[in-house]
Amino acid sequence: MKCPRTRLPVGFGALAVSVLCWLYVFPVERLPDEKELVREVLQRGRAWSRNLSALQGFRKQLNDCCHPGHLFSVTKVNTPLGVNLWFDGEFLHSLIIENSTYSLFPQDTPFKLPLKRCSVVGNGGILKGSRCGKQIDEADFVIRCNLPPLTSGYTLDVGTKTQLVTVNPSIIEKRFQNLLWSRKSFVESLKVYKSSYVYLPAFSMRHGTEPSLRAYYTLADFSANQTVLFANPNFLRNVGKFWKNKGVHSKRLSTGLFMASAALSLCEEVTVYGFWPFQIDLKGSPIRHHYYDDVPPLSGFHSMPEEFLQLWLLHKSGILRVQLGQCTPEEPQ
Repeated sequence: MKCPRTRLPVGFGALAVSVLCWLYVFPVERLPDEKELVREVLQRGRAWSRNLSALQGFRKQLNDCCHPGHLFSVTKVNTPLGVNLWFDGEFLHSLIIENSTYSLFPQDTPFKLPLKRCSVVGNGGILKGSRCGKQIDEADFVIRCNLPPLTSGYTLDVGTKTQLVTVNPSIIEKRFQNLLWSRKSFVESLKVYKSSYVYLPAFSMRHGTEPSLRAYYTLADFSANQTVLFANPNFLRNVGKFWKNKGVHSKRLSTGLFMASAALSLCEEVTVYGFWPFQIDLKGSPIRHHYYDDVPPLSGFHSMPEEFLQLWLLHKSGILRVQLGQCTPEEPQ
């Protein structure tokens, strides 16, 4: 194929023409907008069936690249004493695992695998009014993201059951002042998750290590019911590469996609809730960003529409189920 000639200055013109030629040969798939996706969801309806062969094939891809069963969290088995652990969010930073840190790791992955039915619960505004709480809690293992509220006002929509909850270090910094003087309020806030695992990316970014370790020591000092697990940066790095190869281009995947990816390998059946990055619901009505507030995400950090599209493709393939809309109809007034 001959590319068009240009009259622009040589350096700039060569770059521009190269880009145009590349786009011609490798066209970028246009993301459907929210109205298009709403129409498709409504046309597809509630019908969904699991495709076991597709699920097994996708799970093999995840296991081959990312080994979630072995690498989901940092353990004494996968991170021996003295190893140089490279952070996944800072390419030039690593940490030598010494006795003080090594002693915080469990011996091996604490879950009895495979897990059976799993609910991965995002925090999207589409959960509000969904009446999905009962369905979420019927799963054997419920994963929630970034300490979401589970007070009585939300129970009908999001349930109460939790086996694992993630905590972004930025939450520890902003909501609990880095646990320098808000330790008790942190412990109290986690009681709603009962005896769950608390999953912290302590070795992703340098500024997240100290808050994550403080969270561990705080829960230990107060003899809390929760068990801290540290995300393995090798798992997070590999999952990021996996989805980048499938078209998700962002500085970092969302916590929700990390958890959905893990669940697809660790669980026999996966349903995800609250994964809807758009500003209208299936009825075309405006919705808040989260089911509990309308605080927008950091601009340019995640690619939520791209992530949702990948999950929707998995839904259509019968690999996981994306629950959108109401789980049970509203009762008549």
